Amino acid sequence: MATYVVPRPNLTWKEKMYLPAIVAGMMITIKHLKRMLMGETKVVMQYPEEKWDSHMPEHYRGAPTLVTDDHGRERCVACQLCEFICPPRAITIIPEEIPTESKFAKVEKRPKEFEIDMIRCIYCGLCEEVCPEQAIFLRKDYAITGTTRAEMKHDKAKLYELGGVMDGLVHKWNPKK
Repeated sequence: MATYVVPRPNLTWKEKMYLPAIVAGMMITIKHLKRMLMGETKVVMQYPEEKWDSHMPEHYRGAPTLVTDDHGRERCVACQLCEFICPPRAITIIPEEIPTESKFAKVEKRPKEFEIDMIRCIYCGLCEEVCPEQAIFLRKDYAITGTTRAEMKHDKAKLYELGGVMDGLVHKWNPKK
């Protein structure tokens, strides 16, 4: 089998010097400089006083949290689908059975332990998509910080603290955060 040779075009001396590309790049830079000097664009945001919260796009995916229903019950039934689908394996769930004498024994299981390692989480949103009970949601928060690795592992209590309340099909964010 013979190889196929693709002929290269002959470049002019201007193209060999990359002159048109350099001029086009400089024109873009000058246009941005002009807009900045005229006050048409804002260059610097004074963080943390100013935040992007009001300008967050609808499709933004932030940190995953757990939500409760409007009666304060856990929505998670420990099906472990989010744990199985998580690409970096950031979610760990240990299920337990709900005692039959409990008045909230509407399901067979609940999470005894639920932990998300925020250092490993890639904020892909697969956990939210796969959850059959709509128990896990991605917050519109981009400032998740901690001084130690242990602070970046969110346990069940922390996830419920950060999450909100799921009232029917409407998610209400936690007003504390």
